Amino acid sequence: MKREIIQYLKEWKYRKERNPIILGGARQVGKTYIIEEFAKTDFKNCLKVNLEEKPELKKLFFDNDVKRILTELSILMNEDISYGSTLLFIDEIQTCPEAIQSLRYFKELIPELHVICAGSLLDHALNEMKSPMPVGRVEFLYMYPMNFKEFLVAINKEKLVSYIEEFDFTKPFSEVIHNQISQYLRFYFFIGGMPAVVKAYAENDKLSEIQRIHNNILTSIQYDFAKYGTRRQQEYLQIVLKYCGRYPGRKIKYSNIDRDIRSTFLKESIKKLELSRIIHTVKQSNARKVPLTEHAREDVYKTMFLDIGFVNQFNQIDLIELENLITANEGMLAEQYIAQELLTIHQVYVSPELFYWSREEKNSNAEIDFIFQHKNKIYPIEVKAGKTGTLKSMQVYLYEKKLRNGIRFNMDLPIIGSFKTRINVPNKDAELSWTLLSLPLYMVSELRRIIDLKIFMRK
Repeated sequence: MKREIIQYLKEWKYRKERNPIILGGARQVGKTYIIEEFAKTDFKNCLKVNLEEKPELKKLFFDNDVKRILTELSILMNEDISYGSTLLFIDEIQTCPEAIQSLRYFKELIPELHVICAGSLLDHALNEMKSPMPVGRVEFLYMYPMNFKEFLVAINKEKLVSYIEEFDFTKPFSEVIHNQISQYLRFYFFIGGMPAVVKAYAENDKLSEIQRIHNNILTSIQYDFAKYGTRRQQEYLQIVLKYCGRYPGRKIKYSNIDRDIRSTFLKESIKKLELSRIIHTVKQSNARKVPLTEHAREDVYKTMFLDIGFVNQFNQIDLIELENLITANEGMLAEQYIAQELLTIHQVYVSPELFYWSREEKNSNAEIDFIFQHKNKIYPIEVKAGKTGTLKSMQVYLYEKKLRNGIRFNMDLPIIGSFKTRINVPNKDAELSWTLLSLPLYMVSELRRIIDLKIFMRK
């Protein structure tokens, strides 16, 4: 299962100034697998320590004598250590704050040693750490479910990936190729990007197996709730998990989740699921210029789920004949998909935030699905599940924010167009001159590259 992060790890190995890595991400997104694969291909051997499976090893980190720690680990694991050709892999490091703290001394005292750590509940552990963090002595990376391009590679469709990556509007996009990619995108909508699920689909193409694995992963995620607090708190987490899984992209109103539970308890559950990277919040922002965080509202937000495949599981969609499967949730799935893709188009060392815009006024509601920041400019993004749909909200947003360029993702071929549009704004009619970049949903991964082509952006 090839992952894009592997190239970054290879570059890290040969970096002159190299910090230990802490790799974060939700359970089952492939952290352990990718590190083990990296160790097999790029190192002579790997000293792997799983602090959850072998909790007795936590006792080795009672002080910061990293040379002693390394020697004792070598003996206990019966593994030779050679600086430069051995990878020290500490898995589930969040269970031992002392091990996290020791990374500073691995960096300072044994800089030649390659050290990578991983954990699924890292954000919880880091938030609760009482001992000092090794600031400036570690590097944080983040993993998510497989994006659509990684999915295509997994099912041996690398040439389709190359075609997407090379498109630059100098030639028309092939309609035949577009139709085939769109068909695989439909499969991805229901299969999702969890590596175990993609692997099962790639190897045996059994849809029943996919549903079984989805269910198993969701069950294991819920078993983790026992680590989050009291039984009552675990019940709240279950309720919030199911709501967010069924309704990604819906603005959170606590009374819609459960009107009998106090909003503070539900808000706390959402925060815990976000720290576990099971859900991602999309905050409302009224910014006209960067940064988008400047006018973001912490109390007004939507949520997106970990993976699009789980959304179908929560909504009890049976995966039968994906070619002909049409559901009432197409628009919701398209928005969930775009959110997942937007998270993965950043550098792996960035933990990105998602934003949207909305205005709720009498007879004048408007909403933009996502607001995207690139090179100190912001662009509104509208998401359409089909080929058609109005863009009234985008036009209002562009006019109010004095912007001229909008982006739409839909199921049509890529196009660029410039328009003059009459729009209704309070107390007057106005004219908007603007440019629309319209891309098929499967081209989110190319968004930054295509913006940089500068073939459509107005001054």
